[in-house]
Amino acid sequence: MSAMTGNETRVAAVLLAAGESTRMHEMKALLPWISGRSLLAHQAHALAAADYEPIVVVLGHLAERLRQVLTGPEPLQIVENPRYREGRTTSITAGLAVVPDDVSGVLIVSVDQPRSGALLSRLREAWLASRPAIAVPSLDGNAGHPPLFDTALLPELRAITEEGQGLREVVSRHRAERMLVPVDDPLTLTNLNTREQYEAALRLAQA
Repeated sequence: MSAMTGNETRVAAVLLAAGESTRMHEMKALLPWISGRSLLAHQAHALAAADYEPIVVVLGHLAERLRQVLTGPEPLQIVENPRYREGRTTSITAGLAVVPDDVSGVLIVSVDQPRSGALLSRLREAWLASRPAIAVPSLDGNAGHPPLFDTALLPELRAITEEGQGLREVVSRHRAERMLVPVDDPLTLTNLNTREQYEAALRLAQA
């Protein structure tokens, strides 16, 4: 079998950073992370290092301020979601609207789910090798985030709503076609919703 080339190995990423971080009481995207970067810049660099392309960053609250931390070599495509207060689903669909149809897969990750370039690369490579409908990283058999979707699911993904439970509805519908990708990253199951969770995760990332 010949090696996959071109668009067959092109996997897009949608990075969600539009929310107001109400539970954190400060902007998650601007919190300091490893390598002297903000959480948002870290995520963008990690995605680029793992060969995701294009990388679509969805902004909303404090969009102009966040644009200032998105400098670097990555070819980022920035989208502003004017409806971000209506829920996370509006940011997902805003990002997916500009993902080209000729990519083979699309990763959807939130800024409060910090992941290493190694984990993101492992997920991409495992998905490309098997091409399931959905792939997610797993730690000790527990499914984590972020999900990587085959673009055959793009019509379903672009049609999600807050009322329909967003991404969960699509994942539930295709659960039998989901692949777990084992990783050993302790942050695989992490979401940063509170200051305590952020500080605990930062200690793990620095270990």
